[in-house]
Amino acid sequence: MAVVVVDPSNAPKGRRVWHVLGTLIMAATFAASPAYAVPQDDILITFVRHGESRSNAGGTIDTSVPGSPLSEAGVQQSKEAAYRLSLGDPDGVFASSMARAQQTAQYLADEMASQVDVLPGLREISAGIYEGQPQVVGGPAMFAVMDQWLSGSTEVRIPGAENGMEFLDRFGSAVKEIIGTGDRRPVAFSHGAAIAVWTLMSVSNPRFELFRDQPLENTGYVVIQGNPTDGWRLVDWNGTKVG
Repeated sequence: MAVVVVDPSNAPKGRRVWHVLGTLIMAATFAASPAYAVPQDDILITFVRHGESRSNAGGTIDTSVPGSPLSEAGVQQSKEAAYRLSLGDPDGVFASSMARAQQTAQYLADEMASQVDVLPGLREISAGIYEGQPQVVGGPAMFAVMDQWLSGSTEVRIPGAENGMEFLDRFGSAVKEIIGTGDRRPVAFSHGAAIAVWTLMSVSNPRFELFRDQPLENTGYVVIQGNPTDGWRLVDWNGTKVG
């Protein structure tokens, strides 16, 4: 496995540490792993959950636009994730219409001297009647509906919100917009449930147990590879490589 050698001597002390850690992590994944070698016709899309929001910190369901901003911890998480992600040589940055996703994405855009393209379709799955409830109260009911979607019952609706097919259509439309830019290694900042459900229902090699066994934490990521013609394959679920 090739190791990328970098000279962080000119970086500030704190940044120097993350440069070394980030280089080791990314050399083992995005830069050097055969799983991330992108054929000419393929696209590598990295979906990233936003940093911790104030509603996350308070344990409250918050799916309405624009939603709460990042907490102080979320800001730090986002800065660290941005630096690691920048080592993977991304060529586009996208975010949902929710404040916490855009704030998280902006740190990567700053690393790239780029901009954040906002795509409303990347927003979180709507909570409907569970909006504003404590996560421990409304969360299990929402996830029960999402489990039904993953089992193929996409007609089931979260009360007061969207059904599975409506969600898949609007998130999938956002993915098509990303593809339409011509970027080959885009990073899209979205939300935990939205990323997990769309990915597992859209790839040819889903690992459905990951939905409950390994939920995406703040700044957790999922990587898919493929193209609209041949379809998509899951290659990495927040560090779990998928063959």
